[in-house]
Amino acid sequence: MKRQFHNASSTKHKPTSFPMLSHKLSVKNPSKSTKWLISLVMLILLHLVSSSNAALSLREFLLDHLRVHSLPFREDSRHGNKPMLKEYDFIVVGAGPAGCVVTNRLTENPDWNILLLEAGDEESVITDIPEIAHYLQFSRYNWNFSTEFQPGACRGLNNERCPWPSGRAVGGGSVINNNIYTRGNPNDFDRWLEAGNEGWGYADVLPYFKKSEDIDVPELKRSEFHGVGGYLNVDYSPFKSKLLDAFLESAPEVGLNLTDYNSPDGNVGFSRIQATIQFGRRHSASQAFLVPIADRQNFHVMKKAHVTKILIDRNTKRAYGVEFTKNRKKRVVYAKKEVILSSGAFFSPHLLLLSGIGPRDQLEKFNIPVVADLQVGENLQEHPAFASLAFTVNRKVGLISDRIYSNLAKEVFKSFTNQGWTTSLGCEGLGYVRTKYNNYPPGVPDIEYIFVPAGLASEEEKGLSLLRKTMGIPDGTFNEIFRGIKNKDAWSIWPMLMYPESRGYVRLKSADPFVYPAVQSNFFQDPLDLLRIVEGIKMVIELSQTKAFQKYKSKLSTRILPACKKFDYGSDEYWGCCVRQLTMQMHHQCGTCKMGPRGDRTAVVDPRLRVQGGIKGLRVIDSSIMPTITGGHTVAPSYMIGEKGADLVKEDWLQNQSFDLVDNKFGPGNQIVTNSKPSSQSSISDLDFTNAAASSNFDLRSVKPSSSQTVNRRGVFKPFGFAQNNGFTGSYFDSAPNGFSTNNQNKSPFNPFVQFYGRSW
Repeated sequence: MKRQFHNASSTKHKPTSFPMLSHKLSVKNPSKSTKWLISLVMLILLHLVSSSNAALSLREFLLDHLRVHSLPFREDSRHGNKPMLKEYDFIVVGAGPAGCVVTNRLTENPDWNILLLEAGDEESVITDIPEIAHYLQFSRYNWNFSTEFQPGACRGLNNERCPWPSGRAVGGGSVINNNIYTRGNPNDFDRWLEAGNEGWGYADVLPYFKKSEDIDVPELKRSEFHGVGGYLNVDYSPFKSKLLDAFLESAPEVGLNLTDYNSPDGNVGFSRIQATIQFGRRHSASQAFLVPIADRQNFHVMKKAHVTKILIDRNTKRAYGVEFTKNRKKRVVYAKKEVILSSGAFFSPHLLLLSGIGPRDQLEKFNIPVVADLQVGENLQEHPAFASLAFTVNRKVGLISDRIYSNLAKEVFKSFTNQGWTTSLGCEGLGYVRTKYNNYPPGVPDIEYIFVPAGLASEEEKGLSLLRKTMGIPDGTFNEIFRGIKNKDAWSIWPMLMYPESRGYVRLKSADPFVYPAVQSNFFQDPLDLLRIVEGIKMVIELSQTKAFQKYKSKLSTRILPACKKFDYGSDEYWGCCVRQLTMQMHHQCGTCKMGPRGDRTAVVDPRLRVQGGIKGLRVIDSSIMPTITGGHTVAPSYMIGEKGADLVKEDWLQNQSFDLVDNKFGPGNQIVTNSKPSSQSSISDLDFTNAAASSNFDLRSVKPSSSQTVNRRGVFKPFGFAQNNGFTGSYFDSAPNGFSTNNQNKSPFNPFVQFYGRSW
C-alpha cells in the first residue's frame, strides 16, 4: 500500500461534488494536450457560468478542478527521463527559495554535479496567478501543517489550532505565498553579528540581497540599495485600487512618510508593496533561479522525492548521502562533498532529528541512535497577526466576490497581458510603525501593517470564502461577527507582530519519516507580544479616522466576538481576547536550526552554516538558520541566505582552486569571464568566455561583463515551436526543458501558450 505523509491535526479540503460532470472529466493517465484542453474548457465554462446563486456550486467545482488538475508548467518532456547518477558532488534537499538559489550558484562551476531533491510537484497554471494564492492553501502545494494545541492562541479556530501553510513544490513557499518582498531592518542582521555570527551583519548581507534582485520599480532602479540584473524580479503589482491611495495618503496625517522599506533609512513609514512578480505573474524561486539555467548539464532536479534520512558515518561523523523515496521505492544517493539541507524550518530539523542529530532525550525516546546532541527544532519563531478588522466604505472601490469572480476566466486571460485584478497580490500596501511598547533602537518598528482592499467578508456572499477558510475560522463564528457586511466594499489592515519574544519548537511524533513532526508556535507566551499587537490594533482604528480614509466614510464593523463578550468592546482586554481567539500566522516560520558561534549551546550550525557537534559534510542553508526572526516577510532573507550560503560552500571547497563560472548573475550585465576552455560537461558553446579571473582570493562580485556577449537576464520564453535551443541535450534532468531560449533579452509579456509548453523538468 502506498505510504503517504499524514498529519492527524490537519483536515483535507473537499471540493464540491458533481458526480456526473466529474465522471465525464475524469481521464486515465491524461496526456499533456488532454490536460491543457480540459483546463482551457474549465476557464471557458467559468466565463460562461453566471454569477447567480444557482450557479455558485458549479463555479466552485470548476475552480476546484482548475486548482487540483490544472496543467503543470513543466510536464515530462518528449525527450524522456534521464538516469540519475549514483553520486554527486553536492546533494541539495529541498527546492524552496534557498535551495533553488544554492543549486543555481553551485552549478556555475561546470566541474561540479548537483542533485536537487524535492518532495513536491511542479507549479501549475493556477499558481502563476498572484490573486489566487489563498486557493493554493487547499492544494497539493501545501504540506497542511497545523499548530499543536496551545492555551493562549488559536482558541477560536477549527480544532483550536492555527493552520500553518508550508510550500510543497519546486519553488517551495514562493509558489503559495503572497509574493511580498521585504528584507528586514538593518538592525536585524547587526543583532546576528553581535551574537557572534561573523559575516552576517547588514553590511555583509546587503550585497547578497542585491545580487539576487532585478528591481523593476522605476524610481528605485538607481538606488544604491537595490540590485539590477539579478535573477529575481521585484516590482509593484500592475493592479492598484483606489483604497491603496487612501492608505498611502493617510501616512502624513499620522506623522509618517512614504518610504522604501528595503532601504536602511526607510524602515518606519508606509509604502506600496514590492513583490516578486514579473509581468504581473508570480516569479517563484523555480522560475527565477532554475528555469533560466535549464541548459546547464551539471545538475538534476528530481521532484516527488521524499528524503527520509541523511546518511552519516558514525565513526567519522561525515554525511555521505541521503535515503529517499520516489514512486514507492526506497533509494540511496551519495554525496562526494556535502549534503545541504534547504528543506525549511519544519523539515530541515525533522531530517536532522530522524538522522540522529538533535536533543538526546528526544532521540532516545524514539530509539534513534544519537550522532550529535544539538538543540535541533528549538527556537521556532513566527509572525502572529490579526486579520479580522473590517472597515466598510461607501463607494465601489474594494475587491468583492460578485465583482471579481463574475468574469473570472476573462480576468485570468487578461493576466497573460499584465492586466486586471488577478495581478493583484490581494494585499497592496505595508506600513511600519512603533507602538508605545517598543523598546528597540530608533528606526526599528515593532508592528507591520498589511493593507488589504477588502475585508474577510468581502468575498463571502458567493461562498468563495478562501481567506477566512485558510485561517480556519468556523462558520458560526464568522457569520456572527461579519453578519451584515458580507460582500460589501471594505478594507482591512492586519497588524503583524514583527519581533515576537515567544519561542516554539519542532519535535518528533514518531521515528517514521512519513509522520509529520509536531509544530508548536507558543504564540503570546510572552505577555509583551500580546500588548504590542493589541496596541497595533488600536493604532489601525485611529488611522481609519484620517481624512484619507474618511472620504470613503470608513467605518469599523463592531459586531462582538461571542467568545469575548465578557469584556468591554474596544478595551485592551477585548482585543487581547480576539487576538487569542482568531490568531493568524504568516507562513514565516524560521529559527529551528539556529546559527551561532562555537560555544553557543543553543546553536545548531556555525556562521558558515556547517552543522556543529563534530559533523562533517553537512550544512543547513535556509530560513531555519536565523537566530532571530527578521522584521518583515521572510522569503527575501531566504533568498539572501541561499546566496551567501552558496558562496560559503564555494569558499570552503575552492580556496586553492580555480574554476570556470557559467552564466553567473550578480549585477548589471550578468556575465562571467574566464580564460580557460569550458568543461565538456557544460553546454556553453554559445557563450563568449574571454579573460580569466579565478584564483584563491577571487571575489565573485568583482567580475565585469564581457562586451561581446549578452545573456538573457530573466529567462523570458518564446512560444513552443519558435524558441531557440529547443532540442535539449542535458544529461542530468528528470526530464528536459522545451522551448528554452538563452538569447532573448527583450522584456515582453508572457504568451499564454508558454505557460503550457515553454518549460519542463
